[in-house]
Amino acid sequence: CYEHGLELTVENVRKQKRFHPRCGTSFMILMLILGMLAGMLIPDIPFLPVGAKPGLSNVVTMYIAGTMGFSGAVYITLLKALFALITRGATGAFMSFCGGLLSTVSVCLLIKYQGRVFSYLGLGIAGAVTHNIGQLMAACIVSGTFALINYGKYLLIFALVTGAVTGTVLMLLMPRLSKIGGFKYTKKRNE
Repeated sequence: CYEHGLELTVENVRKQKRFHPRCGTSFMILMLILGMLAGMLIPDIPFLPVGAKPGLSNVVTMYIAGTMGFSGAVYITLLKALFALITRGATGAFMSFCGGLLSTVSVCLLIKYQGRVFSYLGLGIAGAVTHNIGQLMAACIVSGTFALINYGKYLLIFALVTGAVTGTVLMLLMPRLSKIGGFKYTKKRNE
């Protein structure tokens, strides 16, 4: 209604299309569902660190951080933690929230340098590394031991791979996503 200069009434809202070209809600929901389903359905792979997942839902977090800012990305992090609470319990939710929040903070801080210093690939890697650090810290708190820090070297290697994948996915999706409300900082130098 606002964009068409109409008064905000139920009748006027009903006349509007449900899909809005500059709203990423449909994309956000689709990617969250796909990422969460992948997290549930992809079994642990024997040669990878226990619990290691591809982190595809982080594509949504990075996109939302770039379009809606920190508060939107934190909202996505909370939704992911709620999903983890439902599917994996309180410990899973705590670990999801800690990893997601640290990742969100780092990605939001780095977005202002995206294109000048960091590409989408760099954002993906930074987000994955900090996500694993946050989850590792949460695991240390839950277990009551800091011996789990030794597991960090394996998580770091895996984060480099998954971060590169999620950053590349975001880079490949950005030409299409920019049509519905693109990234705040889209000038890229090194991709």
